[in-house]
Amino acid sequence: MTPVTACGSGDSSADDSASCVYRVAYQGRTYRDVANVEFTVGAELGDAVKPLCDDTGEGGEAGSTETAYAVTGVSPEVAIAVGDTPGETTFVAVCSGNELPPEVNTLVKGS
Repeated sequence: MTPVTACGSGDSSADDSASCVYRVAYQGRTYRDVANVEFTVGAELGDAVKPLCDDTGEGGEAGSTETAYAVTGVSPEVAIAVGDTPGETTFVAVCSGNELPPEVNTLVKGS
């Protein structure tokens, strides 16, 4: 599971099931992880669902539920943080086409 710094094949129309990229679903949106992001975790939002991963055809990793948290300064419609606790989260964003949302680009280190 390699985090992305651009959406590429991570947009919601792509079929990422074969590569088992890190993605979660929250409130009808699909999010992918983004590398090298500096962010602050906000309030707990609810549950995000990590879908089943079966890239080998042998059962694979079962789907799971993780806690979704707001990211300070970014709408949850654009990005959230997911993990077991606020201190152990992964930043994920909704991808549109091949580009990260502008609000996410401002959080990427070195941008």
